[in-house]
Amino acid sequence: MPQTAQPACPSDIYGSAAKAPRLWAVVLAACAGQFLVVLDVSVVNVALPSMRATLSLSQTGLQWVVNAYTLTFSGLMLLGGRAADLFGRKRVFLTGLALFTAASLAGGLAQEPWQLLAARAVQGMGAAILAPATLTLLTTSVPEGPARTKAIATWSAVGAGGGAAGGLVGGVLTDTLSWRWVLLINVPVGVLVLVASAVWLRESREESVRRLDVPGALLVTLGLGAVAYGIVRTDSAGWSAPSALGPLGGGLLLLALFVAVEARSREPLVPLRLFRSRAVSSANVAILINGLAMFAMWYFLSLYTQNVLHYTPLKAGFALIPHSLTIVLGSKIAPFLMARVGDRHLAVAGAAMAGLGYVWQGSMGVDGAYVTTLLGPGVLMALGAGLAATPLATIATATDDPGEAGLLSGLFGTARTMGGALGLAVLSTVAAARTDGAENPAALAAGYGTAFHAGAAVLGACALFMLAALPRTAKD
Repeated sequence: MPQTAQPACPSDIYGSAAKAPRLWAVVLAACAGQFLVVLDVSVVNVALPSMRATLSLSQTGLQWVVNAYTLTFSGLMLLGGRAADLFGRKRVFLTGLALFTAASLAGGLAQEPWQLLAARAVQGMGAAILAPATLTLLTTSVPEGPARTKAIATWSAVGAGGGAAGGLVGGVLTDTLSWRWVLLINVPVGVLVLVASAVWLRESREESVRRLDVPGALLVTLGLGAVAYGIVRTDSAGWSAPSALGPLGGGLLLLALFVAVEARSREPLVPLRLFRSRAVSSANVAILINGLAMFAMWYFLSLYTQNVLHYTPLKAGFALIPHSLTIVLGSKIAPFLMARVGDRHLAVAGAAMAGLGYVWQGSMGVDGAYVTTLLGPGVLMALGAGLAATPLATIATATDDPGEAGLLSGLFGTARTMGGALGLAVLSTVAAARTDGAENPAALAAGYGTAFHAGAAVLGACALFMLAALPRTAKD
């Protein structure tokens, strides 16, 4: 039988320590790991100018400070999810966290550009191992029903808060200490969580999962990485350039081979039968489409506040605090609304609300007032993102087979992160095409606004897709 942790108090995931001494530790560890992983997707944005000055990075090198992390993170996440089922959730969680922490130390101490880029790539590997394990710890430890929904909502809120807090944390650390601390701050936090998790967490694994599908893992990792690299290359080379089309075509070919291998494997990395489930397939497509727009929000707002409104990194970070709080609020109230309107309706409403915020944000100008240019549209975008995240995660990871928990978590994380990586590349290309090389504030504002309007169209399409494709519940 599968060895899964059984909570002592299933009715309340925040019950007293005496009643549920393990469950609160599981939630705390999962949320801490998720916060670190998501934070490092965005925390470096406001520190990039300082990194460039210190290490003499080129413009392309700056781009890869972000992309080296995102590509390895999204490309290896499926493997990380399956490894958690095979080798044990606690063991994989600790391994990923240790690798992530060590790479953060190496990046913070980097003296050459290649050292920083290599450290960011290894950070992404650690995140890919760690991230699926955080959600799997919850879905295998907390019983299905209100308790699990509450746990996933907390996990979603913390993850959303990590992405949202990236600008603030990066701004504070860069202004008060140096850019190195946007990476070094992970070290003491990572060590603390590592020690606490080693003491408190209980091991669980699936005995029915006997081996990793190595050919499938290599094909999907290389395929997703090549597609993402090709998309990223379009930002500088254009969509018709061989340097972009080559990786795109090669990546799609590798992914086609992956499907062929999985169809013939006795223990595939991704059993294709999973996609016969309407819930799994539709929720993962929805989170990928959602991610195409939502990840780019923080990137463009950080650039807009500094390059157009001339905020300092610290001021830019503080300006986005309401966005951070609102997205966490949306994730936390989502379970209450799910019980009343249904998962599907709430996910659709969240995407539609975020889309309206994107339309409003797209009207930004060079002399925008804070309340009407940042606060108003930002609250709509962030609240919509928070409301959509929890129902989609709940739908995508629901399973009666504990042996598939890590896999479903990895699928969901891959779809979300890959959507974010591809969306940032696409919307950056849209913004660059609008500015046509100009770097004055008016041109930059117009470019960022066009990117937000494109994101609004993506979110509108996502809302329509979810309305048609997501499974109905009793409340829908």
